[in-house]
Amino acid sequence: MAVVVWKRLPTVLTSDELLDKAFSRATKAKDQVEDPNRMYRTRKQMIRMIQSAGDVLDATLKGWVMKWPSLNKQSEFDRALIDAAVGCDDYRHHLSTIQWAAEQSMNIARQNVRKLQRMVNIEMMHATRREAYGRISSIVDQVGSSLDWLNNARDTLRELPSIDSSEPCIVVAGSPNVGKSALIAALSSGDPEIASYPFTTKQLHVGHFTSRRRRYQMVDTPGLLDRPMEERNQIEMQAIVALEHIGSLVLYLMDPAEHGGTSMESQENLLKEVAGLLPQTPLLIVDGKADLLKIDTGENPVSGHICVSATEGYGIELLRQEMVDRIGADVVEDPLSLPDGWHRKTAE
Repeated sequence: MAVVVWKRLPTVLTSDELLDKAFSRATKAKDQVEDPNRMYRTRKQMIRMIQSAGDVLDATLKGWVMKWPSLNKQSEFDRALIDAAVGCDDYRHHLSTIQWAAEQSMNIARQNVRKLQRMVNIEMMHATRREAYGRISSIVDQVGSSLDWLNNARDTLRELPSIDSSEPCIVVAGSPNVGKSALIAALSSGDPEIASYPFTTKQLHVGHFTSRRRRYQMVDTPGLLDRPMEERNQIEMQAIVALEHIGSLVLYLMDPAEHGGTSMESQENLLKEVAGLLPQTPLLIVDGKADLLKIDTGENPVSGHICVSATEGYGIELLRQEMVDRIGADVVEDPLSLPDGWHRKTAE
C-alpha cells in the first residue's frame, strides 16, 4: 500500500475560475480554425469551442479526482485520520460530485456537437454554442460548493503526516511531558516531520531511521495514548484501533524521575491501559531522562528497562538496535525459500 503524500494534493479552482479556464481555452481553439467558406468555418469554430470547453472541464475535474487518494486503498489508520480531519462521508460525496460534473460536461458537449454537425444556419450555430455554454456553466455552478470543500479540505489534509503502512512503524506512547517528541528526534536520522493531528490540538512528530537499508518510522500519539479512557472520544478510539494495523511495536516511555509532573502510579496505570488497547502489538518499555536518574547507559537497575536520555544521547543506539531486533523485519526464517511471486522454473 503506497504512502500518501498529502502535500502533493493539487489546488482546486473555484467554479468561476474553472469556467474562465475552460472558456478561455475554447476561444483560443476557435482562433486556430481556418476555412475560406464562412459557413463551414463558423461551424468548425463552434464545434471546436464546445469540444475544447468540455475537454478542459473533463480533464481538470477528473484530474482532481484521480489525484485525491481513494479511501478504499488507504490503511485503516489513514482512513481514521481523514475521517477525523474532514470526514470520510463528505470526502466520498464531494469527489463523486466532481466526477459527475465532469461526465455531465462531456455529455453536453457531445450532444451539442452532434447538433452542430447538421446545421447550415450561422445564427443557429452561435445559439447552440451559447446554449452549450449555459448548460455547462449551470453544471459547474451546481458543484461550486464541492469545489470549495475540496480546496478547504486540501489545506487541512496537507498538514497530515505521511505514514507508510508497508514499512515498520513504532508507536511511541507515554504520559504527557515524558519526552516522547525529544526521543523521536534523538532516534531520527534527520529532522522529524511535524504535522497536524486531527484528533487533538497537539502536533504530531513522525521520525525515521534506517537500519540495513530498511526505513523505520516512529510516530508519537498526542491526545490518543497519553490520557485515560474516559477522556477519549469515538474518533480517537477509532484511531487507536487503527494503530493496531500500522504499529509494528509500541514503545512506552516512562519518566521514573517524575520530572514531567505525572506520578509513576499514573504512568503505570496508563501503561496497563495502552497494553489493553493494543494487545496484538509487541510492547517495549523504556525509562527516559537517564541524566536525571544519574544513569549513563544500559538498563535501569531498579526497573530492568532500557534507560535513555534524549538530551545527552545515553542509550540511544542500544534502544535503536533493540527496536530493530524486536520488530524482526529482516529476519529470514528459511534462507532457501523464495519470496512470493518470484519466478520458479518448473521441471520438465
